Parts: sequence; structure tokens; C-alpha cells
Amino acid sequence: MGNFRKLFAVLALLLLSFAANAQYDIDQFFARGRQMLIDGKYASAIENFNILARLDSTLFDAYFFRGIAKYNLGDFIGAEKDFNTSLRLNPIYTPAYHYRAITLSRTGKYDKALKDLAEAVDLRPSYTGLYFSRGVTYFLSQQFEKAVKDFNRFIKAEPRAADAYLNRGACYLYLGDTTKALADYNKAIKINTFDPEGYVRRSRIYAMQENFDEALKDLDTAIELDTLNTFAFFNRALIRYDKQQIQGALEDLNTVLEHEPGNALTLYNRAIIRAQIGDYNNALDDYDRVIAVNPNNVLAYFNRAGVFMEMGRFRDAMDDYSKAINLYPDFAKAYMNRSYAKTQIGQFNSAKKDAQIAQQKIREYQMKTGDSLGRVAFADTTKKYDRLLALDADFAKKDFDNELLQHRDVDIRLKPLFKFNLGSAANMFMALENRWEDKEVEKFVQQMPVPIELSAKKGDSEIERDNYGTMIADILEELRGREAKGEEGSDIARLYFAKAIIDGNDNRYNSALENYTQAIKNEPEQTFYYINRGALQAEMIDFISSMENNVQILTLDNSGAARARVKERSSMNYDYAPAIHDMTKASKLMPTLPFTYYNLGNLYCLSSDLPEAINQYTKALELYPAMAQAYFNRGLVLIYLKDKEKGCIDLSKAGELGVHDAYNVIKKYCIEEEQ
Repeated sequence: MGNFRKLFAVLALLLLSFAANAQYDIDQFFARGRQMLIDGKYASAIENFNILARLDSTLFDAYFFRGIAKYNLGDFIGAEKDFNTSLRLNPIYTPAYHYRAITLSRTGKYDKALKDLAEAVDLRPSYTGLYFSRGVTYFLSQQFEKAVKDFNRFIKAEPRAADAYLNRGACYLYLGDTTKALADYNKAIKINTFDPEGYVRRSRIYAMQENFDEALKDLDTAIELDTLNTFAFFNRALIRYDKQQIQGALEDLNTVLEHEPGNALTLYNRAIIRAQIGDYNNALDDYDRVIAVNPNNVLAYFNRAGVFMEMGRFRDAMDDYSKAINLYPDFAKAYMNRSYAKTQIGQFNSAKKDAQIAQQKIREYQMKTGDSLGRVAFADTTKKYDRLLALDADFAKKDFDNELLQHRDVDIRLKPLFKFNLGSAANMFMALENRWEDKEVEKFVQQMPVPIELSAKKGDSEIERDNYGTMIADILEELRGREAKGEEGSDIARLYFAKAIIDGNDNRYNSALENYTQAIKNEPEQTFYYINRGALQAEMIDFISSMENNVQILTLDNSGAARARVKERSSMNYDYAPAIHDMTKASKLMPTLPFTYYNLGNLYCLSSDLPEAINQYTKALELYPAMAQAYFNRGLVLIYLKDKEKGCIDLSKAGELGVHDAYNVIKKYCIEEEQ
């Protein structure tokens, strides 16, 4: 991702030079949206470009700029879709080809990206920025010689662009020409003395040449320039380790982890050092966290098994060696070590069998040492696997995210249920991207004795607390008077309903439930009473479970898989059937109201009926295509069911419609690792 750091430098010029040929109000929205992009307020920019797209669906540049905003939020699926629309409306719009290519590169679609860049070059061969972008794409697709040619073209036109030298130097490094790579890094540093990136990269060449003193000087300089540069600290830890400065290496790794607590590669390296100095318990903690992030990392299991062996925990060691073998069946050294562990607990026959398999793997390895797949290298018993890994090491690319994976024990919560809450009727539905209008809802709101709104928030924020007590007293007085007279019907039902809302907001759940029930008895065909009673019953479960520290949540793991789990202290199971019954009744009474289906989607999800949850969210979106919360929740459930592509499309749409949380989820689970 670092290679794209400054690809959008030209964006400011595009934004400032853009001239809209539309009406005054459209000009204003364009100006506002472009300024928000320049200021980095990407979510707000999307809202402006949404309005432009609704005002005039033929404004190709509105989709283009919205795509830029989505890209910067990590929503590559949404960005590509907007660039597609821009090009459909204007097939010769060069910037859209350019930035769609950048987006395609970020998702690993290098062939498609190169086609777009070729098209852009044909349209504007004098635009040198295209050669920089294509050079990056060639580099990412490991076509290093072609990348060098494009960087040469760019440097000829822009000889003072330090990033171009850094990128060309990286190409030379992969081509094995350290002399030219070093020369380019020197040039980049000379042009921009205050950029730590050049020093970090040059230090790697010095380290390869075992010139550790010069490498340390460069990394010290990088850290002086940027005291928060965790990559510099990470690399300095490697150099210090090579110089046997073990304590210094640990200090640098600790610094990285202070800023990035779940940085898997740093945890892995620290675990190795801790094990080597006999700090076994802390080493195990680090390996546990690495495996939680990347459960398919064979080296983590192998090395953790070594720690168990040192601690005399031979059965635990056997389990880890078995996991390593399951991941790579040719791992001869794991068979040998497991054989030894088995002898320690008296499993001699099984140990002998493991030793025989290991010898067979070694013979196979000796005949296949030229194998290009690399897997047979695990049969090389002369190789040491407890060395520190650098970001450019084979396993760093293969088993770790190049962007340094964060620990992904993340709780992703569904957007909450819709119900009627205290609030201002004048602000009804303002939280939604597009207003939902329904005469039945409006009529019901107007007839209520207190101001209410249909929303997914608890709130009474629109009501002054000084007037709150008076309002409650008035409702209670009128309700008692009508009860004393034995009144029935819709008027008293609305009073019960209002009282129930107030009770619910104050967590008086039993009283609220009783008042909703009374409202239904007096007006059994009123849809909205069932919606609120169903929502209240779900809230009661959430409240009780939270008090017991037994909270059901939707949790996504590091691989993008997900699971509904319970953080348990008790074994109590919660039944959402009554809430589902009320919400289903509401949907039958008013089949055109999307919020009941959305609520049912949530309730079925909490009940672990995920296919039905998707069906209900889909029904809601058919009735209300701009319902952002439904896209968000359906996207989470789809990812849960391992349909990541569709799930990420839904999350992209949710972000576009105003659910800013969607972009955090997209960044964690929708961005594929670069190969």
C-alpha cells in the first residue's frame, strides 16, 4: 500500500481545476464535495456526491469523485463500481481509467489494471503520472523489468520525484542489482532528506551486505525523523538482533507493539527472542496471539512446540507438531521432533513410525531440491526455523499480511432494531439518507400525546429534561382518569403506548411490557404496538444478558469468517420467539412497512437462523432500497456465511448511504492481502 502513498497527489489539481457545466446548485455541491475530498472528509464528500447523482444521474464526474472518496475509505469494491459508472457515462474520461486501474491493482486484478492504464496512455500519452501508476502495477505483478522502463519514463519527465527512485530501486532489488538499487535509494535521500522511507529501504541493502553499522545509522536517522515509524523500529530490531543486541531488539519490538498491539509479525519475532532467552511463558503468550491472527502459520505451531518441549510439556508439543504436519505434510523436522516427544511419554511404536516417515521425507527432499513450489523445503532438516522474519521474507509474504495484520478479535454489532421512540416528529427519519414517507406512520405520529419518531435509537434527546417529568405526570393523570371511567379503544391505547415508551427508556421493562400489552388489548389491529413490544422483548434479553456478562454478539475472525458466539458465565439460553411473533404479526398487519422485515432480520440473526435473516433484510430493501442499516446487517451476515463478495458489496452500499462504520469493517474484512 505504501507504493500508492502519493498516487493521489495529482488529485488536488484535478479537484481545483474541475469546472462543472451545470446549474448553480450543482456547482455548489461539486465545490463542497471537492473541498471535502481535499480536506480528507471522505464520508461527508460521499454524501455530497450522492446528492449530485440524484440531481443528475448523467454527471460522470460525480461518480468519479465519489469513487475517489470510497477508495480513500478502503472501499475498493464501491470505488470500482463508481469508476465503472463514470466510464459508462463518458468512455473517454482518462482520470476514471487511471484511478480504476489503481483500485484494481489494490485488489490484485493486475491484468485488468494494466488494460485500463494502456487505455489511459492511449488517450493521454503525455500524462506522465500514468507511467508512475503503471510502474507500480508492474511491480506488484512482479514484472520488474517493465516496471523499471515505466519509472524511467516518469523520472525523465519528473527527475525530482523521490518516490519514483524509491520504487525503481525496489525493482532493481528484486532483479538482484543491489548496486543500482542503492544508487536509487541514495538519490531519493538526496532529493528528500527528511523522508524516513529512503533511510529504511537503504538500511535493508546494508543489512543484506552485512554492513550492520551503516544499517543502524540509517534506521536511527529514520526514527529521529519520525518517532512513530513502527516500520523503522521493526527493522532496527532485526539489525540489533543480528548484532547480538538482544535487549535492544526486544525494546524496539515492544515499541512497535505499543502502537500496534496485534502486529502479528512483530509478535512472532518477539516470541522467538523470548524463547531463546528462556522467557517461555511470555513466548507462549505471543505465539498464542500470532496463531489467533493466522491459524495457518506452520512456523508458529512448530516453534511453539519447541517451547513446550523446553518446558517438558510433551503432549502439548505433540499437538503442535501434529498441526504443523497437517498444514505441511512434508515437514520432516516436525516428524522428527514429534518422534522425540513421543519417546518422552513412552509411545515408542508411534515414535518409531514418525522417525521412519521423517527419513522417507528426507530422501524425497534430496531428490527434489530443485522443486519450485517451495513446500519440500520443509523436509530440509538442516534448515533452522527459529530465525526472525523480515517483511520481505518468504513466509512474511505467505503467512502474514504485508500491511502487518492487526489482532482481529473484533466484535461487530448489528445495527439496532427500529421502533418508535421519544423525539421530535419534525426531525422524523432525518437520520436516514433518504426519507421514508408513509401516511399511516405520519398519521399515527400526529395522534400521539407525546412527540415520537420511528428510529433505531433509544433517545429522548429532543425533549428538554425539565419538561420530561411534567409530560410523564400529564400522561399518568390522563391515563388514570380514563381507566377510572373504564374507557377502551384507541385513545387510551395511545396513552398506554406513550407510557410504555417512557418506561422502556428508563429501563422499567416489566412496566413497559405491561403497558404495550394493554395498548394491544385496546387496539389489537394497530401495527406499531406490536413493533415496539417485539423490540422491547429483544431489549429485555440484551439487558438481562449484559447484566449476567452473557452477551450475544456477531464476531468476525481474522480470515473473514464469522460466528455468533456468547461471552458466557452462565448457561442460560434466551428465546427470541415472542419478539419474532410480535414482529411477524406487525408485518402481516402492514406488509408494506420495511422496518418490520429489517427487525425480523435482526431477530432471526440473534436466533442463529441466518438464511432467514438474509431473506428478511432482502424484503426490507425491496420496499426501501435506501435503507442503509439493512445493507450493513445483511453484509455482516453474508460474511458470516463466508459469502464475502456479496457481503462486501452490501457493506459498500451501506457506507455510501451513510453508515460510516461500514468502512471500518470493509478495511478489516474486504481488502484482500496482496500476493
